[in-house]
Amino acid sequence: MICMKIYKHGDELLISACDENILGKYFKEGKFRLRVKKKFYDGIRVNTKTLKEYLEKATIANLVGEETVNCAIEAGIVDPECVIRIQNVPHAQMVRML
Repeated sequence: MICMKIYKHGDELLISACDENILGKYFKEGKFRLRVKKKFYDGIRVNTKTLKEYLEKATIANLVGEETVNCAIEAGIVDPECVIRIQNVPHAQMVRML
């Protein structure tokens, strides 16, 4: 399952999502640090189909984990060349300019 939290501010729709098994964990590698905070990511539990539906509407997304990032890649929302890995955990961000 994927943990997803929705933030709406004016016309902006931010989606934070992560694989459930990495929620609350901390990763560091070289100069990169990634804290998968429950406060930011822990909302509803969704499958990849539901995540794709929300990502298609999102203006901003913060995505962590194999299942989550692969879902965004398959949906054409994230370019696989733009994914970074921290301790082999994929992380991607997306901003849609309207």
